[in-house]
Amino acid sequence: MKTFMQKKETVDRKWYVIDATDMTLGRLATKVATILKGKHKPTYTPHVDCGDYVIVINAKKVNLTGKKLADKVYYNHSRYAGGLRERTAGEMIEKYPEEMIERAVKGMLPKGPLGRQMGKKLFVYADEKYEQVAQKPIELKVK
Repeated sequence: MKTFMQKKETVDRKWYVIDATDMTLGRLATKVATILKGKHKPTYTPHVDCGDYVIVINAKKVNLTGKKLADKVYYNHSRYAGGLRERTAGEMIEKYPEEMIERAVKGMLPKGPLGRQMGKKLFVYADEKYEQVAQKPIELKVK
C-alpha cells in the first residue's frame, strides 16, 4: 500500500467563517491554524499547502484570560536605534484587533515560504461585515 501524497494542483479548497465572539484567543488561533494547514482533512500532506480559507469575524470581541489585557505586551521594532514600540493586549484589542488574531495564528503556522502562503488565506475583520460573500463561506461553530 502506497502513502497518499497530495499535489498542489488537486487541492480542493473551501471557505469557512468563524465568529470570534467570547472565544479565548489561543483556542481560536489553534483551530484556525489547523484549518489553514489542512490538518483537518484526510488528504493532509505536510509539504503542500492543502488548507482552506478562513474568515474570522468579530475580532474585537475575542476573550483573553487572566490579567493578559494588562500584562501581555506586543513588540514592534522599526530597525532604527531606539525604535522599539510596546503595546499591551488591551491597546491591541482596542485599536488593532485584526493584527492581534493574525499574530496569534501566524505564530502557529510553519516558518518559511509555505507558512507565509498559508497565512495569506486568513482574513480577519473587527466586526461582522466581511468582503468574501461571493465565495459562499460555510459558518463553522468552534467551541
